[in-house]
Amino acid sequence: MRRMIYLATMWLCMPWAMVAAAPAKGAAAAALDTAAAQRFAALALKCLHSEYPNHVANTLDSAADALPPHVLYPAFYGCYDWHSDVHGHWLLVRLLRLSPSAPFAATARAELAKSLTAANIAGEVAYLKRADRAPFERPYGLAWLLQLSAELRSWDDAQGREWASVLRPLESEAVARLKSWLPKLHYPIRIGEHDQTAFSFGLIWDWAGVAGDTEMRSLLTAAAQRFYMHDRNCPLSYEPSGQDFLSPCLAEADFMRRVLAPAEFARWLTGFLPVIPEHAGPMWLQPGVVTDRADPKLAHIDGLNLSRAWMLQGIAHGLPAGDRRIGTLQAAADRHREAALPAVTGEHYEGGHWLGTFAVYLTSGAGI
Repeated sequence: MRRMIYLATMWLCMPWAMVAAAPAKGAAAAALDTAAAQRFAALALKCLHSEYPNHVANTLDSAADALPPHVLYPAFYGCYDWHSDVHGHWLLVRLLRLSPSAPFAATARAELAKSLTAANIAGEVAYLKRADRAPFERPYGLAWLLQLSAELRSWDDAQGREWASVLRPLESEAVARLKSWLPKLHYPIRIGEHDQTAFSFGLIWDWAGVAGDTEMRSLLTAAAQRFYMHDRNCPLSYEPSGQDFLSPCLAEADFMRRVLAPAEFARWLTGFLPVIPEHAGPMWLQPGVVTDRADPKLAHIDGLNLSRAWMLQGIAHGLPAGDRRIGTLQAAADRHREAALPAVTGEHYEGGHWLGTFAVYLTSGAGI
């Protein structure tokens, strides 16, 4: 565990040029160079305050609730939906942390400043507090909100500290909702889209480490025990479903490597994914095929390839040094990364409003 924390800390402390060139465990060089960062930042900047098109997740109790997105969600009304706008803000904060002098830095700061005001966040809290909105963006959007908070909390920057403070009331409301929900959740959610629990648990776990929230870590550890600890033979061959952007099997393993010590995780992984070969081969776990990037659901497979890549890296990172599966996992991660990153262009808004976040999460080593 100390080795993992040390490596993660060193990654975030590297100068930008070193981050662009630093290889993942047994992998080719990471893909996040200055040009790539500029491209991914442009995707978020394009949609952060673009109100339409918009997919509003809002229950109407009367005609008075039929309001435009900027009124419902005064901070996070862009990028097609609430969670995409939240993690678009995360993308920009993370890139600013890693490259404070990047060409897009001034524009990114100005756009973040438009959103992260006390009045806007108070409006978001008021929306979330209404009783009939208990399941709003739970768990995916709330997990990304906590990732945004964690990024701001970790940023040694005066404006970043101000934004972290401004965001704190919404962070507190999200945390309270998740802590109330977790003990009542009797079954895990194992799908390949937003409601999946394992992926969001990983994001929340990482936030809790930054925030020092031991209660949240305890709740997630208990959830890991009752939901996942006794899982065996996850049917990876059944994946992907036609519109997945998260792997149920790999996301679960990527969460469990956070909870378990390396030796215990290695034993658990043997029972959970016995299909992982000990010798890397070109046929194991091929990238998903995208047939139409203009279709918002079929375009999810680009996101699946990106998230698979970072999950495979995370699983490899959680194993003890010398584990024979590491090479196989890293080779599969490389294939998925190479298949997915060229597709993150913004040519189609269906993918452009969110895939930049997944690309930055992968290429900047978030979660490792």
